[in-house]
Amino acid sequence: MEFSIKSRSPEKQRGACVVVGVFDSRKLTQPAAALDKAANGYIAGILGRGDMNGDAGSSLLLQNVPGTLCDRVLLIGLGKEKEFHEKEFAKAIRTALKAINETGATDASIYLCELPVRKRSLAWRIRQSAMIAQEAAYKFEQFKSKKDDTRRPLKKLSFCVDRRSELPLAEEALAQGLAISEGMSLARDLGNLPPNICHPTHIAELAQAMAGEFKLDCEILERADMEKLGMHSLLAVAQGSHQPPKLIVLSHKGGKAGEKPVVLVGKGVTFDTGGISLKPAPDMDEMKYDMCGAASVLGTLRTVARLKLPINLTIIVPATENMPGGGATRPGDIVTSMSGQTIEILNTDAEGRLILCDALTYAERFDPDTVIDVATLTGACVVALGSVASGLFANKDALAHDLLDAGNEAHDRAWHMPLWDDYQELLKSPFADMGNIGGRWGGAITAACFLSRFTKKFRWAHLDVAGTAYKSGADKGATGRPVPLLAHYLMQRAGKLN
Repeated sequence: MEFSIKSRSPEKQRGACVVVGVFDSRKLTQPAAALDKAANGYIAGILGRGDMNGDAGSSLLLQNVPGTLCDRVLLIGLGKEKEFHEKEFAKAIRTALKAINETGATDASIYLCELPVRKRSLAWRIRQSAMIAQEAAYKFEQFKSKKDDTRRPLKKLSFCVDRRSELPLAEEALAQGLAISEGMSLARDLGNLPPNICHPTHIAELAQAMAGEFKLDCEILERADMEKLGMHSLLAVAQGSHQPPKLIVLSHKGGKAGEKPVVLVGKGVTFDTGGISLKPAPDMDEMKYDMCGAASVLGTLRTVARLKLPINLTIIVPATENMPGGGATRPGDIVTSMSGQTIEILNTDAEGRLILCDALTYAERFDPDTVIDVATLTGACVVALGSVASGLFANKDALAHDLLDAGNEAHDRAWHMPLWDDYQELLKSPFADMGNIGGRWGGAITAACFLSRFTKKFRWAHLDVAGTAYKSGADKGATGRPVPLLAHYLMQRAGKLN
């Protein structure tokens, strides 16, 4: 889809469709009023007959409105003006896009971004609109023999601003929204790919292609390299699979020379059977999504590279399958991590922390300013937070606050969870430095406590996205989260968030 920013009166706008808003009790927004004036009260007359009241989520399509130059005028209900906040704004944009697509219009101009939203800038409104539009247009059909072509696709979409002086800011925000959407689409594509295609080698090849496209530094560590480094925790997870594990490292060097990088670590279990601690059969197909942490950090890097943000960013992806077999790790095995700490593997289905701990230790060599790992780590986090918020743990409260703020700005929210020493007691093992599970209770917290033992040398946060990275049911598929949260955090650090 082609996007643009325009500053033109709606009654002078040519095209297939112009979109304007109507508040509760049929109160016209300024662009709607401009159209109504040009039409000699035609729109107000229709509303006065009760065709639409302006309720949030409603819409009304008008054809050939007199005095206007467009084919259609689409009215979008906004609800009560005093209650029009960010949630209602997003709902209005989604309603508009759904209604436009149902018309078959190939181009549209949206006059909703001018509307004031409490505590949200014009840049935020443009950025969110672009992200919502791309999300609505996303399809994953590459394995279907017949594509869904029942409607002509919307090809051109314009977001309109009130004043020409706002064009530069709006265009920058549009570029940001599209870059974030590009990262989200990559993350969704990777998550939705079947595991017979999206295995560790595939992710490594994609990383190498990204490195070539954006001139990034890229290094792929093979099994022998990991053995030399002492990554026996990561390798323990890979033992049962015929697919070779990969440790993928990509770096964007947009900041000053010598500036400490931010490091993102993404869990890349491309299929998780649970290993010897085999998962139940129902819904096991969804375990292809156990690499959504890896997908999200790759997507975030793509966003950063597309925007050429002036920061140094490195991503690390430990990629492997977790399979049963004669060579697979057994419950009760003890391994030595790259850090030298020993781990008793009590449950082979608690494998994400085993690959992340070695990747976190590997991150030390980059002398990072901040390390953030992203993982579909625990079902316990889904029980605690559902699919609304990602679980956030951090060893510095200031870092947690920055990430929470970024999530709120992006509408990709997280919730700060405790990381208290009291929970560390649950990881005690009589035979090793720690067990890889802490029992039934507080499972998301004990998993984070496990990871914290490998992050003593840097500022660190952990995002458990088990409930937010993908959806089950009729809308099954990867969501692209938490790319928006991470992108907004990095844009803020780079001074590029308006």
